[in-house]
Formats: sequence, structure tokens, C-alpha cells
Amino acid sequence: MNTQVWYFADEREPALRLAEALAVSAACIERHRFPDDELRLRLPLREGQPLPAQVVLYRSLDRPNDKLVELLLVSAEARRLGVQRLLLVAPYLAYMRQDIAFNPGEVVSQTIVGPFIAAHYDGLVTVDPHLHRIERLQQAVPLGEAALTLSGAPMLARLIAERREQPLLIGPDAESRQWIESAAEVHGFDYGVCSKIRSGDREVQIQLPELDFSGRRVVLLDDVASSGRTLAAAAKLLLAAGAASVDVAVTHALFAGDALAVIKAAGVGEVWSTDCIAHPSNAIAMAPLLAEALQPLLN
Repeated sequence: MNTQVWYFADEREPALRLAEALAVSAACIERHRFPDDELRLRLPLREGQPLPAQVVLYRSLDRPNDKLVELLLVSAEARRLGVQRLLLVAPYLAYMRQDIAFNPGEVVSQTIVGPFIAAHYDGLVTVDPHLHRIERLQQAVPLGEAALTLSGAPMLARLIAERREQPLLIGPDAESRQWIESAAEVHGFDYGVCSKIRSGDREVQIQLPELDFSGRRVVLLDDVASSGRTLAAAAKLLLAAGAASVDVAVTHALFAGDALAVIKAAGVGEVWSTDCIAHPSNAIAMAPLLAEALQPLLN
């Protein structure tokens, strides 16, 4: 089946890496924003050009609100023109953390966005989705075996092993334990996990695990860095406890607002991330893993 990767200009580099790994062509979707904030999209089709039977849309869903509209518009027009199969590669998957209503009337976004994707796409590949109270991505995105989850932790662990001798991996909160254990297992790293009490989007209290940090080269490892406050609080405590250095490795480099500056001000040295979200800290390309995961879906 003829396959092509479609992408938007702001994600050109990771999309082209994916197309190269898949050994298929790639084309850019034109995007224009009108003064009233409406979007005009133009699919990458030319006069006389055969339509690909199968399209892999690369769109990471950080800052997702416009992008969800893009997913709707692209899928509807592609289907109308005759694309037979649409696969979505969304290395960062938005609106997954809100999986339960804590107060009357709260919208449970996971149960809306997941089925929305499943209704418009035949398959989904994502990386380290932020799932709290469910075990499998298929429970949020009802695509059966065509909803695939990858992890950036093993590749981050490999990078850490190359750049730091005998590192100590620390997870900033209990939710990071799965990534910490996965990464530590690959190379036999020492590790521990902090406990956290959050009192707001930007207010956190951290308690370090009972370990000896004296002289250790610590790497804080997590799936996502958003406000940066949790990582900054942990870094300050680690340095005060005698750590020789503190670096940060994350799958998803959201770094909203002044997050990166806050982390650096806390004494963090290096910041490494995957290219799931385009950011200057990107040190790992996920294209090989994404392409491998896509292969069973590409027919």
C-alpha cells in the first residue's frame, strides 16, 4: 500500500526522520491562520499526483487545542479525497491526565479526546502517555491493538550511561517510579523516588528518599517537564544533601513559560530530552522506535 508521512512545518525535522526510518516519502501540510484565529489547511496534493492510499500523520499534541482541530480537518478531507487508511503518530498525547471528575461538573477529557482520535484515525502510536488510573492506552483510545505505547526511558538511560559515570537516578514523584525502574534496570543504575505534595499548579513540596547523596552525580528522570517547579524543588534538595551534580532527563520537554529558567536557577546542569516535543534540549531522536512500532500497522 502506497504510504506517505504528512507533517506540519513546525515539526519538519522529526517527521522527516520518521519518513526516512520508514523509507517512505514525506510532505508538508500548509497551515494559515486568519486574523479571527480560524485555520486554513491545504493537504499536500498536486494536480495529477496520485493520492497515497495510506497516510501517517505526524503531530505531537503539546499545546493541543489548535492541533486537535487540525486532526479533525485533516482526517475529514483526507477521507473525502479517498485516503484509505490514516495513522496518527502523536509522540506527546494531550488530555490524558484528566481521567476522573474530582468535583461535580468537571469534564473528564480523557474519555472524550481518546474516542475522538479513535473515531478519525485507524491507528495511534504515542510515547509515555500520562495515564494515572488505567493500565493500557487502549482503555483511553479504543483502537484495540492499533493503539501503541512506547517509552523514552530506555533511550534516556542509554544517553545517561554515555554521559555520566555511575549515576544515581531519582524520580521527582511517585508517578515517575515506572520510568525510573525501567531506565535503571537497563544499566543497573542506583535509583530512588521522591514523594511530592502538590498544592497548586506551581506549588509543590518534595521529600527525598532515604539515600546517601554525598558526591553522587544525580539525574532526575521523568516523563514530562511542564512548569519545572517539581524538578527545581528536587534539585535544590539534592544539592543541599551533598549531590555533586544534578542533571535532568525527560521524555517530553514541555517547559511552559519560564520553566527552563527555573530549573537552571535551581542548580541543574544539563537538560536532556527526546524529540517527542521539539525543544533545544532534544538529545534523542525517537524515529527508529516509532518506525519499528508502525511497521505492523502499515498495511
